[in-house]
Amino acid sequence: MYRNAPGAEREPDRAKHQVNGGPDANKIRTPVEMTDELLERFFKGDTRALSRIITRVENRTPDSLSLLQELFAHSGKAQILGITGSPGAGKSTLVDRLAQAYRQRGNMLAIVAIDPSSPFTGGAILGDRIRMQTQGIDPGVYIRSMATRGHLGGLATATADVVTVLDAAGKNPIMVETVGVGQDEIDIVKLADVSVVVLVPGMGDDVQALKAGIMEIGDIFVINKCDRPGVDKMERAVLATLSLAHRADGWEPPVVKTVATEGRGIDELVETIGRCYSFLQNSPSRVQKKQEAARQRLVTLLEERLLKTTVQHVFPNGEFNNVVGQIADRKQDPYSIVDAIIQKLRFK
Repeated sequence: MYRNAPGAEREPDRAKHQVNGGPDANKIRTPVEMTDELLERFFKGDTRALSRIITRVENRTPDSLSLLQELFAHSGKAQILGITGSPGAGKSTLVDRLAQAYRQRGNMLAIVAIDPSSPFTGGAILGDRIRMQTQGIDPGVYIRSMATRGHLGGLATATADVVTVLDAAGKNPIMVETVGVGQDEIDIVKLADVSVVVLVPGMGDDVQALKAGIMEIGDIFVINKCDRPGVDKMERAVLATLSLAHRADGWEPPVVKTVATEGRGIDELVETIGRCYSFLQNSPSRVQKKQEAARQRLVTLLEERLLKTTVQHVFPNGEFNNVVGQIADRKQDPYSIVDAIIQKLRFK
């Protein structure tokens, strides 16, 4: 059983559930027992259990912490690929074709597709399953759409945790397709083993390529939709920009040309990804990158947990909304309120 997860034994006893049907119809199961059963099904390869755990992790349910604590030790084996680039570059189609190529090689893989949330309703279209029609019905490809829920930087806040769950489930590789917000979309480099930047000719990317940010995170650059004019100009711009940079790990990012809708260049891209992954895994800077990623993840988790705990502790019984209203009416200023909170929480 999986009761060794710290905090699992602290689940409240009041939340009990009854088994429906069968000889154990009158047996009462505690949340710990239900979590153990869910994990047991998960490790047996149950896709429904995988989906339910991911949902709990995304929604930050009370048992999500114990689930992640248990699964973390089983992760760290998968190759994580980050697919990023400008909107309209064909990232979803490219990911779909990559998935097909990996399936032909016998891989059981996962795709995490990040979609932007509406700033008004908080909802998201989550349309990547529609765009990835080829692999949507393949049981060897697990596709999970996630909304950013207002988080900037191209990734949802729970993406790293979802990747951990998929890693523990034995999915390899795990492809993370980001929102596509432009050159500031750099969060993916902290999560992925190999970052693929997708560009497309004829949409201003020859200018965007000269900017910092997204060009600095790419391990591989893909010029997609190469059946369009302007491919050579795009390639020259990318190569010129890359020639000005020097990477500490010694890797020279290659440029791969593809037409994802036709499958052209996909096999070359898969081989390039494999070569890049092997190179970076043997690079002396790999340890430093892993430590930086771990540091960033720890900071992100601390920010999330501390913020939630602070709001619950300082503003009980819905007082937070009252304070927000006072700031909106200019009856108080946010600076004094934050300062008062810091003073109240200051360690002695």
